[in-house]
Amino acid sequence: MSTPRLTPMLEQYLSFKGEYPDCLLMYRMGDFYELFFEDAEVAARELQIALTSRDKNSDSPVPMCGVPHHAFNAYASQLTEKGYKVAVCDQVEDPRFAKGLVKREVTKVLTPGTVLDDASLQAKESSFLAALFWDADERAGGLAWLEFSTGEWEGLHARDEAQLWQWVEKLQPRELLLPDMKTPPRHLPELGIQIANLPLKPHFHLATATERIVKTLRVGGLEVLDVADKPQLVRAMGAILAYLERTQKQTPAHIASFRPLNLSKHMLLDEVTERNLEIFRRLDGRKGPGALWNVLDRTVTPMGGRLLENRLRKPWVDLETITANQEAVRFFFKEDAPREALRRALDDVYDLERLTTRILLGRAAPRDYLALRHTLAALPRVLAPFAEDGPEDARFLQERPKALGDQLGAWDPLDDVRELLERALADNPPPAITEGGLFRQGYDPRLDELMELTEHGEARLKELLEREQAEHGLPKLKLGYNRVFGYYFELSRAAGQAPPHFERRQTLANAERYLTPDLKDLEDKLLSASDRRKDLELALFHELREEVCRAGARFKRMGQALAVLDCWQGLADAARANEWTRPILHQGMDIVVQAGRHPAVEAVQGSANYIPSDLTLAGESRLLLITGPNMAGKSTVLRQTAIMAIMAQIGSYVPAAKASIGLTDRIFSRVGASDNLAQGHSTFMVEMMETARILRQATRRSLVILDEIGRGTSTFDGLALAWAVVEELCGRGRKPDSREPGGIRTLFATHYHELTQLEGKLPGLRNVNIAVKEWRGDIIFLRRLVPGPSDRSYGIEVARLAGVPARVVARAKELLAGLEKKARDSRAPQPEQAACQSVLPGLGAPRAEAPRPEHPLVEELLNLKLDSLTPLDALNILGEWRRRWGGDTPKTF
Repeated sequence: MSTPRLTPMLEQYLSFKGEYPDCLLMYRMGDFYELFFEDAEVAARELQIALTSRDKNSDSPVPMCGVPHHAFNAYASQLTEKGYKVAVCDQVEDPRFAKGLVKREVTKVLTPGTVLDDASLQAKESSFLAALFWDADERAGGLAWLEFSTGEWEGLHARDEAQLWQWVEKLQPRELLLPDMKTPPRHLPELGIQIANLPLKPHFHLATATERIVKTLRVGGLEVLDVADKPQLVRAMGAILAYLERTQKQTPAHIASFRPLNLSKHMLLDEVTERNLEIFRRLDGRKGPGALWNVLDRTVTPMGGRLLENRLRKPWVDLETITANQEAVRFFFKEDAPREALRRALDDVYDLERLTTRILLGRAAPRDYLALRHTLAALPRVLAPFAEDGPEDARFLQERPKALGDQLGAWDPLDDVRELLERALADNPPPAITEGGLFRQGYDPRLDELMELTEHGEARLKELLEREQAEHGLPKLKLGYNRVFGYYFELSRAAGQAPPHFERRQTLANAERYLTPDLKDLEDKLLSASDRRKDLELALFHELREEVCRAGARFKRMGQALAVLDCWQGLADAARANEWTRPILHQGMDIVVQAGRHPAVEAVQGSANYIPSDLTLAGESRLLLITGPNMAGKSTVLRQTAIMAIMAQIGSYVPAAKASIGLTDRIFSRVGASDNLAQGHSTFMVEMMETARILRQATRRSLVILDEIGRGTSTFDGLALAWAVVEELCGRGRKPDSREPGGIRTLFATHYHELTQLEGKLPGLRNVNIAVKEWRGDIIFLRRLVPGPSDRSYGIEVARLAGVPARVVARAKELLAGLEKKARDSRAPQPEQAACQSVLPGLGAPRAEAPRPEHPLVEELLNLKLDSLTPLDALNILGEWRRRWGGDTPKTF
């Protein structure tokens, strides 16, 4: 096949394509964006549009496809969602005045991490562009992440590379920038993270990065941002700014001041814990019922939803901050009228943060300015529920919390911008700023005249005709138009003599056609009015944008204020709807919950079908060993305790009758596991990796929830591992000469009943179990946490409930009876081994102990005459038994 002969247009296309080889180049031609060659084939396949060709009759036709310019955003968002970069090549001169080929430039590059269009973004989810730099020589690194659509960015400096990758998985940025030759973990693309490898220089160069940061953020030095001693983080920040300069073709003026993340101020939740606790998504990766977010999010605005998401990812550990937010949530919880009024007002608020970004970057369409005007008009209604002179159902309460008062005290109504937009913008502007019709009548005198001409040109012509007829006594004078002469007056020969200022242009058989200076002037105005109007409106729109941009910082402050109010009221509304209670938070280590529930499970099952559980992790008790059959609810109890700690430390109410929670610096969870074959990790390997992370990183103030440690290997291996893990968690931080109890707060669910013998041997360990009742051969799950170990696993009964065939269940019961008999008859060779023996064939069982005398209580229980016992008699008997055998204080679990 011969090489196609390139036209000047295709040569221009290929010159831009050479500058952006990793992008799909969308080339503006008239009313379409066109793609050629391989780009056309890719786009046609991904967008499901027709693939045609240029020069079809030649020997080497050029593949091409295109999309209408008015539908560009929708098609471009599809490509970025699929991970492609799109270079947008626009016409940068008016084709009417172009000599030869119209001048074009790549005006922006759309990438997964830099999209701004609402169609490409989830309203209540952050979309991050991140950069990671690791210095192996210094053994230090930095990770910076930017929410490009809002301009908020943060970063983390760490001495552990694994910690940086953990945060990448936790944040799941849409795009991650790495230096050349830096290889990410193999599973990152599976998470939907697009990797962009960039040259070390200039993107990650320290001096260049410093210069970019100081210039972009307008600061005197890195000390202002608290990153002067974090060069690796500076390099990551610089890479983001360099990437934005290349893709956005302008300085990102909307970026806020950088905030390095101080891990000591937040509860740490790694990506494993977020996934296991189903904070944002269920374990199957989907959103919806079953995830905490689905229950907790009652925010109205996108800003409020993103703020709630951010707080859930990074709960506070500062008691003062938590209490201040609790007080604000309590205000909205108690005051129904202000909360409902605020919700109604917030319903008229658009995404002010993302609107501001599009305006500041010059990417806003007329509808965005209309949305801004609508939002500013809603601000007085947002403030009204707190006005002192407001109506009774929207009164201002003097006892309002300080945090709420601070937000209201800094309120900026932005009346000046709202009045400008109301005076300027038409109610129904066109989609594009080049089409005219953007402004109201009366905004600009010059525009008013052009609007009058374009919208009322026929009336002006008619007025001129009527004036000529009246002034010169020519009632039969007519007005006409043709393409050759344009507008003209026509006067028949019998109608009279033409006035002196009439200029003859054409003679007909029975009439003459004339021009006048006024008609010619009006015609010129009419014919050019449309183009002049569009040009003037475009200029006025740019002036309006500059005026609005001056208030950009004010928009950002009010966007944050609206988000905070929305987050508070949303938490209060969720608490009222689900009957949650305010938890007591303290600096101690105890966790005491009365009638606790799992918010997501309760939402699915219904409150009437959910059985609450009490839980006490207090005093000497630091590890609760939870036993019970599958399906009884062990994992639910584990999860709900951790979830309540998270909810409490974002200022939320919790699903319990009462809750007292000691502050938690980090939550670790190992609840279930799955293969990760892509990394060569089996289920057991994943389980052990998660366990290793917990044992290495947990502190005394952490909360650990573990479910079924050691079940993925042989019985002895698994039991030994579980035993050793329990010992480590109970003994961590325990000082021999201190009265203060040691150990890490842990909920440990297991099927290894041998571990229950550790109560009394390991300090801080207490046995509890999920109550089960047998009734006529069936088992009933009571879903209650009660003291003591479970008597057995009920695995065969659970198998029967799951639908295992009856013959298999019957055979399993026969085998179990035989195994249990063999266990009773066997003897353990050594005392230390007795606690670790299994009941599997050939492994022996604990040796029989000498019979113990029965407790007197047993005899008294057997002699009770229940049929004649009154409630009062029963209470008296229980009191007597407690006095004789129960001790002075009840046991806790």
